[in-house]
Amino acid sequence: MSTTTPRGVPEPAELLAVMPFAAALGIELREATAERAVGSLAWSPKACTAGGALHGGALMALADCVGAVCAYLNLPEGATGTSTVESKTNFLRAVTGGHVDATARPLHLGSTLIVVQTDLRDDRDRLVGQTTQTQIVLRKNAD
Repeated sequence: MSTTTPRGVPEPAELLAVMPFAAALGIELREATAERAVGSLAWSPKACTAGGALHGGALMALADCVGAVCAYLNLPEGATGTSTVESKTNFLRAVTGGHVDATARPLHLGSTLIVVQTDLRDDRDRLVGQTTQTQIVLRKNAD
């Protein structure tokens, strides 16, 4: 049985549970509304490149997962889900400890495409990256 907030939005843990990859990485989702989704990823030596910096792929996965939740919560009527069709990340500084917070906000809410921007900040609130992703709106096949 699903648990929802008073507005009918699934709880953050439930939204994350449908993304096994996010759980495997250790991503946590703290907030999930149509206006913004917030999640985090702790630094881990298993997710690093040479020199102890958190791997860019781990940061992109965090942004993609949190951004996908934001897109999902903004689906137009009749849509069944979304899928990332494009994602661009600018990395601004290395993360060598602590954790990274991701805050995703919608930039464009269309009937075919949803565009989300996700800011990545370290535990000192410094911007470490920014991702803009385009999600295609999926609909049940009319066949």
